[in-house]
Amino acid sequence: QVQLVESGGGLVQAGGNLRLSCTASGRTFSTYSMGWFRQAPGKEREFVAAIRGSSGRTVYGDSMKGRFTISRDNSKNTVYLQMNSLKPEDTAVYYCAAGLLITTTQALGAHNYDYWGQGTQVTVSS
Repeated sequence: QVQLVESGGGLVQAGGNLRLSCTASGRTFSTYSMGWFRQAPGKEREFVAAIRGSSGRTVYGDSMKGRFTISRDNSKNTVYLQMNSLKPEDTAVYYCAAGLLITTTQALGAHNYDYWGQGTQVTVSS
């Protein structure tokens, strides 16, 4: 069992930056692929970014490329999402997720993840 706790959300003006963190319990963090998803009111959950456990290879959603950066520190059981140049349309609840044996392609699908955090709210004002 893996427990995930997100932090770092908040209110920021358009053009600002935020860094989200997600800390996992357990001793096998490095074996998990980690992903970030977001969900805005009335919309479906959307893939944001993912990072493989072994290779550290990353993949991003199209609207996040060049603005968001996912990284991980396996010594701290933590994955980060650095969000720059935020836009009002980035407003959502952001969730981190963990999954085993996820390829880069599979990382885009929320159903491929085994564990989810409770989410953290990000609000970008115009």
